[in-house]
Amino acid sequence: MGEINLARVDERLIHGQVMTTLSQKAGVNSIFVVDEVVAKDKFMRGLYKSAGGRTGQKTIVITPDKAKYYWDEFNFKDYSCILIAKTVGVMYELVKHGVPMKELNIGGIAKKDPATDLPVTKAVYLNKNDALLLKEMNEKYGVEDIYFQATPSLPRTELKEILKKFDL
Repeated sequence: MGEINLARVDERLIHGQVMTTLSQKAGVNSIFVVDEVVAKDKFMRGLYKSAGGRTGQKTIVITPDKAKYYWDEFNFKDYSCILIAKTVGVMYELVKHGVPMKELNIGGIAKKDPATDLPVTKAVYLNKNDALLLKEMNEKYGVEDIYFQATPSLPRTELKEILKKFDL
């Protein structure tokens, strides 16, 4: 049975030294990029597979529905993966479906709506809805360790500190 060694939300998906460093985590043998648009675009899919391949890890690019199916039918086979998506919503959808994860790193989310998105770290803007989803993932779905950290060399900010910014 496979496992999710680390889940990460980062709009850039695979980029630079960050993924190279994260992929060196003990036990990791693959990267699963979960994104509807990228998975359906042959050029983009190839680009991300190539970028992930430079880390030395097998890279699989799939839609959220395919990720759910792959978990339900095969439990991610023998992959110990980094699971990466662009949004909190996709990660929530996977967890709610039953894809188990213990550690979720929020690495990079850009500001989309100045009226609702708050800067919670230098690299992450979050709205209250996403904050509520993260809180629910932690409290109801067993994602024990949710933290904000753009790169492995930066200090972590814990979920409880972020939730205070939303009075949650």
